[in-house]
Amino acid sequence: MDKLVRYLKFMVSTLGGTAVDCAVMWLLAEVLFPASECVGLFVAPTVSFECAVFTNYTLAYFFVWKDRVGERSARGFWGRFLPYNVSCIAAFLIKMVPFVLIRHFAGLNVVVCNLLALIFSGIFNFVMNEWVIFRKKTK
Repeated sequence: MDKLVRYLKFMVSTLGGTAVDCAVMWLLAEVLFPASECVGLFVAPTVSFECAVFTNYTLAYFFVWKDRVGERSARGFWGRFLPYNVSCIAAFLIKMVPFVLIRHFAGLNVVVCNLLALIFSGIFNFVMNEWVIFRKKTK
């Protein structure tokens, strides 16, 4: 049951990252630089993704896996951030495979394709957090 509760906390925390991702993307691409195609296609998605990663990591560190962090310190926080960021980039790449395949073969709306593909990356991301980044310390 502990894993189910942790997974539910993980799912709730990712909603925060999704909200940040959408807000930063909108702010950069639609409000601050609406005429810049470069910002809309490259800068905004990259910056919004990293803001979402940081938000999700902060929630994971202080909420989802707080019992596995031990003594909190700046060094401990930032020491886990790089592997977390790398795993999120891998999850993004994993998401893109089913996204492209579903879009190509089923021809579904991109939002539907994205939601279906997020199932794969979400499972990968949870597993990486559970067993690698915030793994239980063996005594």
